[in-house]
This record gives sequence, structure tokens and C-alpha cells, in this order.
Amino acid sequence: MTRAAAETDVSTAPAFTVDGEPLAFVPGQTLAAALVASGRVAWRTTRGGQRPRGVFCGIGVCYDCLVTVDGRRGQRACLVRARPGMAVTTGEGDDD
Repeated sequence: MTRAAAETDVSTAPAFTVDGEPLAFVPGQTLAAALVASGRVAWRTTRGGQRPRGVFCGIGVCYDCLVTVDGRRGQRACLVRARPGMAVTTGEGDDD
């Protein structure tokens, strides 16, 4: 955990929702960073084989961290900066 994340008061931190659950984040974090900081290392599965996927390259090359953001499918969580009130959904099929 980064020092900034450790020093953030969760009760006053900005938040977005992930699959309907609130997730606090540190301003400037990407969705992937906020998910990993919360302990979630996988948030979707592959179509073939149902293998878990999360952040892998962290620079938008591999597409393993895909999520749906505010209804827009196929967004790379490692490139999208978290914003208060965002609605993020995860799971199988984000790579369609």
C-alpha cells in the first residue's frame, strides 16, 4: 500500500462503485490501482477457460484489466483515472 493510500481517511475519501459496492480511492489513482489497493487482484475471467484476469502490464498494452465504466464496455482499468461517482462493473464478457 502506498503511503498516500495508508494516510487516506476512508470515511472522507472519494469513492466510485464496483459492481454496486462503494470503493474509496486516492485522487490520481487509476481504477486498477484502486482495485489492487483494496485487495482485489482479479476482476474478470477469460471467455475461453474462465481464467482470472486483473492488471498485468499496467500500461494499457495487454487488455487483461478490462472493465465497464458508466456503461462503456472494454475500458482498460489501468488507464482510466478514478472519479467520484463512477459506476464500474466487472466480470466475464468485458473483452467482447
